[in-house]
Amino acid sequence: MARRAGTADGTALRAARRPEVRLPPLEPYGDGGLERDGDYDGLDFDGTDLAGQDGAGARFMDCALTGCVLDETSLRRARLLDTVLTGVRGVGTDLGEATLRDVILADARLGGVQAHGAVLERVVIRGGKIDFLNLRGARLKDVVFEGCVLVEPDFGGARLERVAFADCAVRGADLSAATLVDVDLRGAAPLELARGVDRLSGAVISHTQLLDLAPVLAAELGVRVMP
Repeated sequence: MARRAGTADGTALRAARRPEVRLPPLEPYGDGGLERDGDYDGLDFDGTDLAGQDGAGARFMDCALTGCVLDETSLRRARLLDTVLTGVRGVGTDLGEATLRDVILADARLGGVQAHGAVLERVVIRGGKIDFLNLRGARLKDVVFEGCVLVEPDFGGARLERVAFADCAVRGADLSAATLVDVDLRGAAPLELARGVDRLSGAVISHTQLLDLAPVLAAELGVRVMP
C-alpha cells in the first residue's frame, strides 16, 4: 500500500512506491548484437555499445546496463523488468510503447528519448540529465524523479499517478492534456512550465512555486497584472 503524506491543507497525498530491485549474480552479455523480440535474463551489459541496434519487443529481466551507449537504439515495445541502468548515454533512444517496471535509471545522459505511449511503474530516475524526454500519452505510476535535470520534458496527454519530483530541476515542461493524480512537485527547483499550467489539478506545489508560477497562472486566467 502506498504511504500517505500530509499536505498544507490537511489532505492526504499518496506517496510513490519505490522499486525494490535485487539483482542476482549476473552473466556477462558478450559481444553479440541485440535481437528483435530477444530474451535477456540475468545479464550484465558492462560498457556495451548498443548504438543503432534494434531490440524492439525484447525483454530484459534482472539485467544491469552500465555505461552503455544507446544512440539511436530501438527498444520500442521492449519490456525492462527488475533492471538497473547506470551511466547510460545516447541521443534518440526509442522506448516508444515500452514497459518499465521495477527499474532504476541512474546518472543517465540522454537526449531526445522517445518514450511516447510507454508504461512506467515503480521506476526511479536518479541523477543525470535528460533533454527532450517525450512521454506523450505515457502512463506513469509510482515514479520518482530524484536529483536529476529534465529539460523540456513532454508529458502531453500522459497520466501521472503517485509521481514525485525530489531535488530535481524541471525546465520547460509540457503538461498539455495531462492527468495528474497525487503528483508531488514540491521538490522541483526550478519548476518551469511551458504549457499545461491548467492541468495542475491533482498536483501539490509549494508556496514558493506558487509565487514563481503566478505570471503563468495569471496569463492562463486572462488576468492582467498592473502596477
